[in-house]
Amino acid sequence: METGNLRKGIISGILADIFIGFQPIVANGRPDIIDPYIYAALTVFFEALVFFPIMFIQRENIKKKHNNSIIDHQEFSSLMDGYKNKKNIFLLLIVGLVFGVGQILFFIGYDLAGSINGAIAQKSTIFFSLLFGYLLQKEKITKLQIIFSFFLFFGLILAVTEGSFNLIQINLGVIVLIFLTCMWMLAHTLTKPLFQKKEAIPSQVVVIRNLIGAIILFSIFSIFLPIRFLNILINPIFLFWGFSMGLVYSTGLFFWYKTLSYLDVSKASILVSPTPIVTAIFATILLGELFTIWHLLGMIFVITSIVIIMVQK
Repeated sequence: METGNLRKGIISGILADIFIGFQPIVANGRPDIIDPYIYAALTVFFEALVFFPIMFIQRENIKKKHNNSIIDHQEFSSLMDGYKNKKNIFLLLIVGLVFGVGQILFFIGYDLAGSINGAIAQKSTIFFSLLFGYLLQKEKITKLQIIFSFFLFFGLILAVTEGSFNLIQINLGVIVLIFLTCMWMLAHTLTKPLFQKKEAIPSQVVVIRNLIGAIILFSIFSIFLPIRFLNILINPIFLFWGFSMGLVYSTGLFFWYKTLSYLDVSKASILVSPTPIVTAIFATILLGELFTIWHLLGMIFVITSIVIIMVQK
């Protein structure tokens, strides 16, 4: 059984690597006529749409477990409707806003930084996971994790400054993506208690937060630019790229959750740590970006740091 789960976890992790690594390529490969704002609105909408059947199937499985007395009525009610209490509704509204606005920053950041630098910058996720876990969840941090958090940023700066370590030269897009990573990790940390208390399932939160984000972004766009909004809704180019980004994003997220279902979070995080390598390969081949020795050295520092930090968890 353990061997079977390990094999499934590794396969899911590799697929997560591929799809997560391909996200920056779809982000930067879009036509120039699609601005970050509308691309973000379409992405979160289609991500909610893609994840809806996954959520439906998982909710049906919960019903079956309840009918077969695998889970009691209290747990069943909590998993199905726990997200509806006032506190959780307010939290999900905030998280939806964060992910909606964050998706705009995602595209702006990658536009400015490029796919390779952007992918490396987003690996700062591990640092913010430690930080917010410590501040909000009272999770312990070891000295070794602190040391290698510095090494992680050393590798990041090494890569994006091409070895100069001139902080003034750091691309604005890299800063935007680090800020975005901080925002998203804070939102993830705030929603973590929902899963711990069994008041929601991950697919449910993905659908709700993206649907809220889509409603907010589409509402603002339709109020200020109603004619352009209607034109976009019938434009196949906009819809194709919005769906493509939503599908790639959702698929990467799906396989990440599948990896977590077979392996613990440390092993899963280590498995998906090489996503910048995947991005670099695709960016070089498809977008013509230049992969330098500094990128390689930076990635070695970043990935090694992630492995050591997660082994300590």
